[in-house]
Amino acid sequence: MALKWGICAAGKISNDFCSALKTLPEAEHEIVAVAARDASRAKEFGEKFGATRFYGSYEEIAKDSGVDIIYIGTIHTMHYPLSIMMLNAGKHVLCEKPMAMNLKQCREVLQLSKDKNLFFKEAVWSRSFPIYEQIRKEIASGSLGDVNLVTAKFCIQIMNKERIKNNTLGGGCLLDIGIYPIQLAAMVFNELPEKIIASSTVNKDGVDEDGAVILRYKGGRMASLVYSGKTHDLEHNRCSIHGTKGSIEIPANFWCPEEAFMPSGRYTNDLPIGPVPYNFVNCGGLRYQADNARKCIQAGKIECEAMSHRDSEILYTIIDEIKSQIGLKYKDDE
Repeated sequence: MALKWGICAAGKISNDFCSALKTLPEAEHEIVAVAARDASRAKEFGEKFGATRFYGSYEEIAKDSGVDIIYIGTIHTMHYPLSIMMLNAGKHVLCEKPMAMNLKQCREVLQLSKDKNLFFKEAVWSRSFPIYEQIRKEIASGSLGDVNLVTAKFCIQIMNKERIKNNTLGGGCLLDIGIYPIQLAAMVFNELPEKIIASSTVNKDGVDEDGAVILRYKGGRMASLVYSGKTHDLEHNRCSIHGTKGSIEIPANFWCPEEAFMPSGRYTNDLPIGPVPYNFVNCGGLRYQADNARKCIQAGKIECEAMSHRDSEILYTIIDEIKSQIGLKYKDDE
């Protein structure tokens, strides 16, 4: 039986998610409803993807008994309240990153998921890519030896976007692009760092324009992470994972990679083209997190091993400390 999807928001990332979702078998995934702040926009968006019900409020889609799971693709600041709303309405949830503005909100959502026995996953889509699955297998196999260094860089010009420039909309680079190198290091080391060192440019509007983060782990292990919304270097946003015996290299777009090189060989991802053009790079890969959600729900799981509840807690523990060090504060942090 197909998993019946409800979509919250009709923006660019929801477009890309729905288009990628349509590359999966119709017998397994069906987009049935769309909600946006304007019902006519929801209808225009939804008809492109075969939806038949359209709502001008998120409260309405929460009440739709024909929806199994909600994909939340709204602006950052709405992720937490909508996750709470949908879980309380009995819906499984796949929420775009960042799932919350801070650790407190993150923990509230995850606890509600447990209390309601409903699936919740933060849509850090990188984690569901086959290449990321192979990274985890490669590390577990011992082919890298003792992993002691992760480096990652994500530089892309986004500071000209109104949302990114606006603190009240959860703007800045940390939660938008900085989260990707952080989640990579968190996945590799799979524990909280002993020490976090962060430096950033926080402008007069109260948003961070860039950042350099060092995560120090026990045993002398380290992650060196850089992100910037002022510099365009899309072709060279790479990462490396180094051990005492070998290394892993993703030469470009490490958060949504096309290829990676590991001790056991070269690996690629299938990134199919959906029926509606994508807005962002390699968005065919969004299909993997949707398929993971279906498999988990079918198995009666409330979380996904690729991006578990614990993984999200580790991520926001690190992010909260970085925010504290660089002086980045949002209204939800008060």
